[in-house]
Amino acid sequence: MILDETITLNSGVKIPKFALGTWMIDDDQVAEVVRNAIKMGYRHIDTAQAYDSERGVGEGVRTAGIGRNWLLYGDDEFVLMKL
Repeated sequence: MILDETITLNSGVKIPKFALGTWMIDDDQVAEVVRNAIKMGYRHIDTAQAYDSERGVGEGVRTAGIGRNWLLYGDDEFVLMKL
């Protein structure tokens, strides 16, 4: 499956090649989009403070049914946050 393709970083960590981009998704819709993407197999979510969607992204991750450890201790899940 294309969502399983990874890139190996210099540290040896593998990061999913494909990410869900959350730019320009309204905050009232982003939670559902993130939740559905995780259920479909996405394991890399791209977000930034400038997108102003942190609340919705957090809600989507929290309600996706994957458990708290997915974000805190996952081996193959990434939330990319740009400053």
